[in-house]
Amino acid sequence: LEYPPEIRLGDTDVVRLTLEVNDLGNITPTAQMEGNLVTGNTIEIPNLYDTHNVIAEARFDMAGPLITPSDLISEPLLPGQSVTFYWSIRPQEAGNYRGTGWLSLRFVNKLNGEETQKVLSAQQVQIEATTFLGLKADTARAAGGVGSIVAGILGFPFADDILKFLWGRVKRGR
Repeated sequence: LEYPPEIRLGDTDVVRLTLEVNDLGNITPTAQMEGNLVTGNTIEIPNLYDTHNVIAEARFDMAGPLITPSDLISEPLLPGQSVTFYWSIRPQEAGNYRGTGWLSLRFVNKLNGEETQKVLSAQQVQIEATTFLGLKADTARAAGGVGSIVAGILGFPFADDILKFLWGRVKRGR
């Protein structure tokens, strides 16, 4: 489970859960954080693919921020194919938010349709929504743009002196 430890208020970021399945049907939870690959212990699944459909299900619960999708996500789990779940998260207020990333497998018997479910993981998550001087991200960016324009205008009277200096060096160089 990969998540940003900090999000600027008004920005949107992504939470990602990846399951890598080898050719034997074994699952290895993996995450890539700041360029480093983190690999968990391999979970061996008996060869149920002949008799069952295996479905990976994930849910991300967190009170406060807007999370899309907000419901349970399901993907078929096939031997040798990875499954990745994504959630978009957008905090509405500054503060610390705690939540849980859930992962389970659902086994559906191909003969009689009987279902069983096993929860594999319930990982705790903490994300901090921050502001810059109490401003949301868009407002802080706009203030930075205005500041750049003002700095350019205030620095413009010195542009004449700089151009004269450079022109004088060019003339002396000839």
